[in-house]
Amino acid sequence: MNEQIALDGEIVKGLILAVGASNKMVSVAACNAVLDLSTTSIGRERLLEFSALEHLMFKYLQVPESSKRLVSICSLDKGGNICLRIGVKEDDLVVLLLNAAITLINTYDIDQLENMPRKLSEAFSVYLKELWVKVHNQMLLRNTVKFGQDEHFNLSSIRTNNLAESIFRLSINAGHLTTPFPFEVVKKSIFGTRESSFENFILNHWEVSPLLVRSLSKGLNEQDDVFSSFIQYLNLKKTVSSFVLPLLQGLVSCLPIDSDELNILNFLKTVRNELGCLIIYGQDIRVLRTMGHLKEEVHFFQESSEPCIKAPHFLYIDDILKCEDAYNKGYTIALRGMEFRFESIAAIADGLASLFGQPSVGVNLYLTPPDSQGLARHYDDHCVFVCQLFGTKQWTIVSQPIVSLPRLYEPLDSLHSSKIGNSMAGRTQFLLREGDILYIPRGFPHEACTVAESGGPDETTGFSLHLTLAIEVEPPFE
Repeated sequence: MNEQIALDGEIVKGLILAVGASNKMVSVAACNAVLDLSTTSIGRERLLEFSALEHLMFKYLQVPESSKRLVSICSLDKGGNICLRIGVKEDDLVVLLLNAAITLINTYDIDQLENMPRKLSEAFSVYLKELWVKVHNQMLLRNTVKFGQDEHFNLSSIRTNNLAESIFRLSINAGHLTTPFPFEVVKKSIFGTRESSFENFILNHWEVSPLLVRSLSKGLNEQDDVFSSFIQYLNLKKTVSSFVLPLLQGLVSCLPIDSDELNILNFLKTVRNELGCLIIYGQDIRVLRTMGHLKEEVHFFQESSEPCIKAPHFLYIDDILKCEDAYNKGYTIALRGMEFRFESIAAIADGLASLFGQPSVGVNLYLTPPDSQGLARHYDDHCVFVCQLFGTKQWTIVSQPIVSLPRLYEPLDSLHSSKIGNSMAGRTQFLLREGDILYIPRGFPHEACTVAESGGPDETTGFSLHLTLAIEVEPPFE
């Protein structure tokens, strides 16, 4: 029946126009009919052909604000799997409009997304992001209601991941996209203003030996420093907890993506059921320290670090609050995927990738408390630039790799194996201060700990915050 209706263009156009009716009962009935049509591929095609999405978004923007405020999450048990669906109290029209709009948004291809009216898309995106803040906060607090528990609750078919996907897709049509820093600007921020600095690095240090670039030697003004925007955002002149907790509470999981993935919609199809989930221990965040005479890594969330644990450990608000307690007990907080979380970091990563001719650069953040060591001694399968943003940190690096340069994506067990040894013979130490950058080639064992310089500005605080910019060196064709 839906397919037959979809083939009649006049009926489809009439239903779409009825969505915008001033009579609420007519609008509700039309929305239900549009939702029925959207269950088939031919129905979705016809709805998109006659601009149904634009009508739905426009109608939603006309709904009074008071009808959109009472948002709840409902948990449903689907054969032992709990799924979270979004609902609005009292107003069934809001739920129907959201259902239909999000369903159609998530079927658009790149061309259709780019051809949507820009201002309408941006206005609707603002409302979806406001809705996401409410949904995300309730996810953090585990503030869900069971299906049927609230009779005034109008349940939608929208899952939390559907909402996240729509926001992602509409961002493709956004007028403001991240503009990478020109690679010349990134080159000056890392290697300094002298033309010979980068050439010297490539000829004498790239995959050969570590290199420390002091902040004062770069000769940059603050406005020329690509890291200044992120540093200002953090505002670490206040207490560490004043930025750590809000930062963690606002994050979602960054799902792994291949660096050479060219079609973002293919990636979305692969991970769509996981989009928008809370940060996952081990994938997005680690809280750890190196302890004892054997210098072994200990995780604060010990049960989540065991290799036999398969179920993801999502960090709810109680776990996030524990992260501050862990930091105060000497644990380092390590965050992955910073290039996906902050526009300023994305611009740096893209600029550095262009400089080295690589598809992408990964960025991690490490916050280490005073007199502590986070990661144990190890070496990486990629080259790393350590960018010291706040505090000081003492790095110890073996002057020559004790194994052949590791291949990309070599098993982690081998990267932390006994081949590294405990002697650290031929080691070199580097004390990084704010603004310094340290290059560590792949395959060079290294470790780092926080120190307070005698008489220095960090003598009383002693904590360290740094970014690592990772450049994956692709293996040659064989």
